[in-house]
Amino acid sequence: MGIHSELTARTRAVMPSWLALYYDEPIAIDRGEGRTVWDLEGNEYLDFFGGILTTMTAYSLPEVTAAINEQAAKVLHTSTLYLNEPMIELAEMVAEMSGIPDAKVFFTPSGSEAIDAAMLLATSFRRSNQVLALRNSYHGRSFTAIALTAHRSWSPTGFSGLNVQFVQGPYKVRSPYKDLPDDAFVDAAVADLRQVIDMMTSGDVACLIAEPIQGVGGFATPPDGFFGKFKEVLDEYGILFVSDEVQTGWGRTGEHMWGYQAHGITPDILTFAKGIGNGLSIGGVVARAEIMDCIGANSISTFGGNPLVAAGALANLRYLIEHDLQGNALKQGSRFYEALLPVVEEMPWILEIRGKGLMLALETVESGSIDPDTARASRLLEECRERGLLLGKGGLYGNVLRIAPPLSVTEQEIDTAVGILTDAIRAID
Repeated sequence: MGIHSELTARTRAVMPSWLALYYDEPIAIDRGEGRTVWDLEGNEYLDFFGGILTTMTAYSLPEVTAAINEQAAKVLHTSTLYLNEPMIELAEMVAEMSGIPDAKVFFTPSGSEAIDAAMLLATSFRRSNQVLALRNSYHGRSFTAIALTAHRSWSPTGFSGLNVQFVQGPYKVRSPYKDLPDDAFVDAAVADLRQVIDMMTSGDVACLIAEPIQGVGGFATPPDGFFGKFKEVLDEYGILFVSDEVQTGWGRTGEHMWGYQAHGITPDILTFAKGIGNGLSIGGVVARAEIMDCIGANSISTFGGNPLVAAGALANLRYLIEHDLQGNALKQGSRFYEALLPVVEEMPWILEIRGKGLMLALETVESGSIDPDTARASRLLEECRERGLLLGKGGLYGNVLRIAPPLSVTEQEIDTAVGILTDAIRAID
């Protein structure tokens, strides 16, 4: 029995059956450098999923490693009961970058907990447990986040303290409005939003939460301005807009630092996680001071923003800015898209390539239809791994391949990945 087979058996014996593993023969990542990783059996892969869009800059980035080592030699943990200079400095940086006026920041250990904090703020500020979310959404695995998620496969329970109604989101393919041009699609989605508020709520709604590009939902990407039209309706009712930037944040879309900026708006609350820590466990929420300070009870965070992760995140964000990785995401994402588009167009079982920057996706369908082809997506994932390329998978039916390498990816690596993916697609065809 090989090391991966042994580890798979041990995992199945002591960890939950619902803990998903990729590949028919799961692999364990042993080490990484740049955009390349090696498994425990010595196989080398170009990683174009980055631990679910989390390795944002690079593996083993010297600047981040040095910051972590320096802080680890001093103190790993103190909690928010004590002043924490790295956390304060990071909060100042995040607040300024957020684009939210008079912003304050609260750090958490994960994106799911950031969503929880955002819902606590919104419902407390508005004194309402009514919340709007989007169809095809995913916001995390916590009890609160599951209530906001519109994916049956990720929704193990219908119980929640939130009263959630789901409105039309940006995923056009399986929408009743799929045949409309973009402008008419946006108008239809806005009309649906207004009708849900008027018919299915008391009108006193706390917030609408939205991913600017839906992550687990298969990188469903709205037309620019989509959420700008939404916010016009929300403002009429005083409903807060929460932008879930856990996957879209920090320049991944290429055009902007945040996904919300494609829509000409500023959110009331913003959540972040994943890429800021480059693998360290950190997330958080940004909000206007009047919203952040509305909590009337004591609160702390034991692990959120601890000195170790704050020091690493600071080094990571500085590297991102100093090396213009947002600009590189735009350049390399465009290169990937343009190179792969002819292959996509010749394959009747690939519906489309979509997304922005280094957040791209392929949706597989039964030829000549929009019926999902989950088997082909799974096979494509396997074929790419066999050729040395790691991708992600998502979509409501598990039929979408997600492509999201670290933002420092090079032209040569883009070309290599396009070549591997092209070979894998043609092998399946």
